[in-house]
Order: sequence, then structure tokens, then C-alpha cells
Amino acid sequence: MTGSTEAYERYRAPEFRRLLAAARRSLERNGGEVKGSIGLANPTSAERTAVIGITGAYRSADVRRITIPLGALEESVRNVTGMSLRDVLERIGPELRFRADERTVLDQARQRIVAEGEASPLHAEHAWYRQWLAGLASDGTITALINKKDTHLFRQAVRVLEHLYNRPSDAPPIMLPVLADATTGDTKALNPGRGSLPTLVLRALAMARGVPLGSGAESRRDLWDAFDVIVDDLASRVLVLNLPATGQGLGQWLTDAAHYGTPFHITLHQLITLPIAVNLPTVYVCENPAVLRRAAGELGAGSPPLVCTEGRPSTAFHRLARLVVEAGGTLLYHGDFDWPGIDMTNQLRIRYHAKPWRMSAADYLSGVRADSDHVQLSGRRQDTCWEPELAEVMEREDRAVYEEAVADTLLADWSYESRIRSSEAQEVARDADNLSVVDV
Repeated sequence: MTGSTEAYERYRAPEFRRLLAAARRSLERNGGEVKGSIGLANPTSAERTAVIGITGAYRSADVRRITIPLGALEESVRNVTGMSLRDVLERIGPELRFRADERTVLDQARQRIVAEGEASPLHAEHAWYRQWLAGLASDGTITALINKKDTHLFRQAVRVLEHLYNRPSDAPPIMLPVLADATTGDTKALNPGRGSLPTLVLRALAMARGVPLGSGAESRRDLWDAFDVIVDDLASRVLVLNLPATGQGLGQWLTDAAHYGTPFHITLHQLITLPIAVNLPTVYVCENPAVLRRAAGELGAGSPPLVCTEGRPSTAFHRLARLVVEAGGTLLYHGDFDWPGIDMTNQLRIRYHAKPWRMSAADYLSGVRADSDHVQLSGRRQDTCWEPELAEVMEREDRAVYEEAVADTLLADWSYESRIRSSEAQEVARDADNLSVVDV
């Protein structure tokens, strides 16, 4: 560039500020080409004088808008400074940004990111992944990552999702820092408040589950739990009743609690640090803690072994369920008669070969008759492979029946089972007494 400092410094004066800003916008919009006109609305006296000096044309003091060909400003600037208009603007700063070029570069960057996402095996295998990727592209998330130079976070999110979906179904739960280290090299990368990465991943996991992404810590922890990722091994827990077990510490506590018919919350931390064995032929599973509470209050120590998911199963529940099944036990599951409840039933059937209990079409219709809430079904219909008629009847009735509404029926079954066990125990005791008499 040529021209003295003094020459172009004059254009820093207030009367040129709006004029040069308009010139900058025009050049950036047109790729640096000097064409068209620029204007000033309600010019000040100083601005009007400056324009008169540039164009050599008089403008009256009451003029509402002044228009000037950009070429005239370019010629005037060259005459004064020996530099082009663009040179002067960039000397004053900042450098010009050509919008069309930037849009092209941004579009190309977006296409590269989307192509990388489409290259993942998850794209061909899962509709939720395609929905997630399309959402990121359409709502400006990918653009924001590009502008912030954070596109590596998108790649890391894909690696996290691939890692979770490539894990064997029988793999043990994984701690969040371990997952973060394995996929990003940073144990804290998936912690809350660590930028966009945790949100990108959780947004995908929520789509995979078909649930909205909550903003609270508990809902996010539950979402990680659903994929066997341990955020807090003290917060992940499972409620049980009459579940005796062997093992120092936790095994002793569970056995003592069963002796008194006392409900017991087991944390994931306890299951990890105080290993137990559960050798029971049958364990009932319910969804609503109100049902377990009634079993404890009405049956006490006479209730059969019972585990409560308290909604969607936690990582602690899954770890305990595996212990029961791996020892040869059978899970008998009862949940809500709604589509999410049926989905949970199907998941437990697939994962642990759990047997639906009191989950027949007849049980549902009985619940419909007894329930006065009349809550309409919502969500996507689920198949009931153990009894296809159930899904058909639920779709026809279009009524949800929640577990607490049929608790009387469940308690009646458990009470009968308790009386049978008590009778068998008394018979065994009598036989033992008779043998003792004979021996004498």
C-alpha cells in the first residue's frame, strides 16, 4: 500500500464513520467490487459537508437522505491517500469479510461434517442417529460448532455413540470418566458444564430412547443410566424387599432386612464394592414403589422377594438383575399397562428372559374396569409377543392402567403365596419333630 499515515487518518473522523461503514458493507456484500451506491439517512451537518467535499455537489441542509455512488467515494479516497477504498478500510480495521465467500466456505464445512456423520455405521443401522444428524444440520448446531472451531466435538460425540452401541450386551456398566477417556482422551470431557459435547451425546441418546432431553441433572443421569453409564454410583440405586443374599456387608444387611420385612435401597456403589450372590429361584419385579410399600406394610417378612425399578430401570437395577439371572433365578415382571410400560416389559424379556406376570389381556381389562382415572394411551404402540391379544385390546380400549391401580390383585397373589410357603414350612417343621420323636 502507498500513501501517508496522515492522509488516511482523516477518515477516522466522526463525519466519515457512517459513510465508511456503509462502504464496508457494500464491498463485503459484493466480494470487494466497487459498484452501486451507498446512503446516509438524516445526515449531520459534518456528514453533509464531507459528502459535498467528495462529490463536489451541493446538498441542502434539510436533506433527509444523501446517496453517493461508491465509485465516487473510491475516486476521492484515491485522490487524497493514493490508496484504494478497500486499503483504507482495512488500515482503519478490521479486514473486510466477504460474505459470499464465507457462506461458500461454511457450506462446504457443513457438508464435510455431515458426510463424516453419515460415514458412521450407526447411520445405516439406526433411524434415531439419522434423525439426530439431520437435526444438528438443520437447527444451526453444526454451523455453531464450525464458527467456534469446535468441530472436533462432533467427531468425539460420534465416537462416544459408536462406543456405547458396540459394547456387548452383557458388558458391565462403565463409569462416565472411563467412557470419556476411551473416546476423547479426557476423563472430564463428558462432565456436565464441559461445553457442547455432553449435550450432543445426550441429545442423541434421548432420541434413541424416544424421550425428550431434560435439563435437570437427575433426568440426564437417568439417561446415562439407561445406557449403563455410571455418572454417580451413589445416586444409582434399586429398591428391594425380602431379598436375602450372601456376601460380607451388603449380603448380611439384605438378609437382616429380609428377616424383618424391611425395604432396602441398594446403591450401585454397594453392589460394586461389596459383591453379593443372590440364589433365589424366583424374584418378582414391579415398577411402582407404592406397590412394594404396600407389600412391606401388609405382608412384611411374608412377602416374596421383590425388586422395584422405580420407573425406568437404573444401572443398579440392571446389575442386580444380572446377579439373579446368572445364579439361575427367574424374574417375574409386572409394570404399567401403557406403551412405555410395555416397552420396558419387552426390554426386560430380551435382556433377562423375564416373564411377564399379571400382564395378560384379561388382567388389563380387569384393571380398566377397576380404574376410574380413564387416562388415554400415548406414545407408539408396542408389540406384546407373550400375548399378542394384549396389544390389540389396549389399542382398542385406548386406556392406560397404572400398576398402583391393580395393586390389590398383586397383593392377593403374594398373600396367597405367603400362606402356601408358611404352610409348607410348618409341615416341614412337623416332619422334623416327628423324626426327632422316632429317633428318641
